[in-house]
Amino acid sequence: MIETNLTPLLLSLKVAALSTSFVFVLGLLLARLMTQRDFFGKNLLESLFVLPLVLPPTVVGFGLLLLFGKNGLIGKLLAELGMQVVFTLTGAVIASIVVSFPLMYQSAVAAFTSIDRRLENAARTLGASEWRLFWTVSFPLAWPGLLAGFVLSFARGLGEFGATLMLAGYIPGKTDTLPVAIYFAVEAGQMDKALFWVIIIVSLGMGTTFWLNWWSRRNQRQGR
Repeated sequence: MIETNLTPLLLSLKVAALSTSFVFVLGLLLARLMTQRDFFGKNLLESLFVLPLVLPPTVVGFGLLLLFGKNGLIGKLLAELGMQVVFTLTGAVIASIVVSFPLMYQSAVAAFTSIDRRLENAARTLGASEWRLFWTVSFPLAWPGLLAGFVLSFARGLGEFGATLMLAGYIPGKTDTLPVAIYFAVEAGQMDKALFWVIIIVSLGMGTTFWLNWWSRRNQRQGR
């Protein structure tokens, strides 16, 4: 049986695209800041940044519920503004942001750390401002690592399940992303439907990682 309702696929792509765009910018800025500055509590802060990577997604989702639920610190403020995160697509995006951010952050930190500082210092000596230095020297040199983080974050956001289910729930046509749709299709005994979505999400994951590996190897060959 071929599934004709492609809503879960479209929702997953939308969630992954929105979350990855946000994560890329945030991860880029924080990684640049953390690699340029040393301050008290830096190690603790970095540990918090990567914590969602080692925690079970359901634990992350529970923490998000505590924050964005109707009695949560942020949830109460949003409720006063007439806004809601729980059981909405926004909740799915937030869950995807939280679980995929560590991948982008770690990749960006590794990319900025690998830059030859002598090149940056030479640009400063020539009078380049920090803003110009970043966009003309640091960013281009770090780009391969940043792109890897972007692609991995997209793939992670696409496959997010636990935190999404906890925060956004399962509302057909509204929050039923691919992983959630697969789970509930299996629960309902609709194995053909579940298999169809599994093939789709595996193909997307393989496609993104295959392209990243191909691009990285080509970039290395050109560098030689």
